[in-house]
Amino acid sequence: MTNTPLSATATNDHQTPLRGLSLEDAAAHLVKTDPQFALGEATIRGVTYPVFTNAPKTVPDLLKHVRAAHGDGADDYLVFGDERWTFDEFSKAVGTLAAALQSQFSVQPGTRVALAMRNLPEMLILMMAVSAAGGVIVFLNGWWTTEELDYALKDSDAKLVFADAQRLARLRPLEGPLDLALVGVRDATGQTVPDYYGLAGAHLSDQGANIDWQPATIDTDDDFAIMYSSGTTGHPKGVVQTHRGAVSAVYSWHCANHCLPLMAPADVELPAPVKQACLIVTPLFHVTATHPMFLLSLPMGAKIVLMGKWNAEEAAQIIDREQITRFLGVPTQSAELKVAAQALGTTLPSLQFLGSGGAKRPAAQVDELQEAFPHSSVASGWGMTETNAVGLGIGGPDYVARPGAAGRLYPPIQALKILDDDGAEMPNGAVGELTVKSAANMRCYLNQPEATAEVLADGWLRTGDLAMVDDEGYVTIVDRKKNIIIRGGENIACLDVEGALHRHPAVLEAGVFSVPDERLGEVVGAGVQLKPGETAKAEELSAFLMDYIAKFKIPEHYWIGHDPLPRGATDKTDRRALRAKCLSKDAALF
Repeated sequence: MTNTPLSATATNDHQTPLRGLSLEDAAAHLVKTDPQFALGEATIRGVTYPVFTNAPKTVPDLLKHVRAAHGDGADDYLVFGDERWTFDEFSKAVGTLAAALQSQFSVQPGTRVALAMRNLPEMLILMMAVSAAGGVIVFLNGWWTTEELDYALKDSDAKLVFADAQRLARLRPLEGPLDLALVGVRDATGQTVPDYYGLAGAHLSDQGANIDWQPATIDTDDDFAIMYSSGTTGHPKGVVQTHRGAVSAVYSWHCANHCLPLMAPADVELPAPVKQACLIVTPLFHVTATHPMFLLSLPMGAKIVLMGKWNAEEAAQIIDREQITRFLGVPTQSAELKVAAQALGTTLPSLQFLGSGGAKRPAAQVDELQEAFPHSSVASGWGMTETNAVGLGIGGPDYVARPGAAGRLYPPIQALKILDDDGAEMPNGAVGELTVKSAANMRCYLNQPEATAEVLADGWLRTGDLAMVDDEGYVTIVDRKKNIIIRGGENIACLDVEGALHRHPAVLEAGVFSVPDERLGEVVGAGVQLKPGETAKAEELSAFLMDYIAKFKIPEHYWIGHDPLPRGATDKTDRRALRAKCLSKDAALF
């Protein structure tokens, strides 16, 4: 997820600017000459990896290491509507809350603290404060139902939960049974004792406005967060990320940004450095928003502007008003931003980076976006919650020339292989499973040692994505081994939706699959076999599912009948055959 470079000052031994280097040579030069990207080796859980030796050791250490990049703390750092925080004000809020968490809730290294809310400044402050107090953040999907929240809270054993009003209402039925301590945030003020503001305010009144707090003693390989990612099982898996993993991802992108001026052709004039500003439009319970936007903003010295809810016209206005340079959203948001900007008669000239993550951008969209935003580097990338979002990236002319590619591997600490089902490495041009190794990879799947062992061995992570790599190192993702649907960047497990459908008393069997969608990339479709003598309409099934799964998971297309679903040789539902049958011209849609 590249960005316009902040400087172009790298020189060779003769003091002439270095230009036109390959990505690998540019990274090697930075490793050799820039101390922040110096490399060494570390043995992590028995496996040796290349690591950044001078990078911050933990996520909260980022605040201490990068203060100078933010005008020695005086620059605006966080903007939300009419609210603005300088970097020092943000850091002070983090320290105040971290101290309150330690003193009033006994948060210490390893304590799991759950966050359930829409995009709010408090969520960013809480992320850093929980980490600084030594806690482990448990990100709860803001669209989950009470039943889904119940699963994640039991799985993570988080007892302290910060929530806004909408999420708090869903959590109330779990408060007694799970012995939860609920703390209301923003529109939930006054609904809990204490609430977020009472917690921080009481500590300030006890300790004084200029509290002196000390972060907890945390090892770089301690757990930082648990993020839930849908897989092929009905329940989402808790991906355990470490501090080193998150920081390794951040400094991989940071290094890639510094590579850009070294890679530019000698006859291309580089733009003058400008203050970077990032607009966060995707949910903060997803890795796309937390890592390559929020956490990367810290070493970049960038301002963060936060949107509470996506609105394309409002986003275009914010980009113009706040001079946003960096936008990263799902492909649907890029397309809607283009329409909104054209309606406003602007090309958003401040925007230098227009990236997509969470889902593959349609190839036809690349040229359209580059034409609509000529000042931007249109970009895409591939990463996973399991890799702390780092992985592959592509942008600018390279992307225009290869709109179907996912990109090249971000240097300098990652490695990749394309493997067949037996673990043999495939040659360039052959399709196999994309497998990556780096210190950014997850520690494990929470409470699932067998699932962890299936995908992670000797530091290599089997991603479940089928891909091929060409002779120049560009990777193209061709298919997914996992049965998931990516709806506008949201991962949906087919078995999760099927399990909910099977709860309906009229349903005998259900099979779920992806349906192409021009706006969202793909949406959920379901083939449903009803029990003999039973009837059920699509709207009835959708209303029933509202109690069991989040709204975004509910099928938008149904094929309902009494005929058996297609089955394979092992007598399991043949999802591909079902999908082909339902999407055929002769299929009846109900």
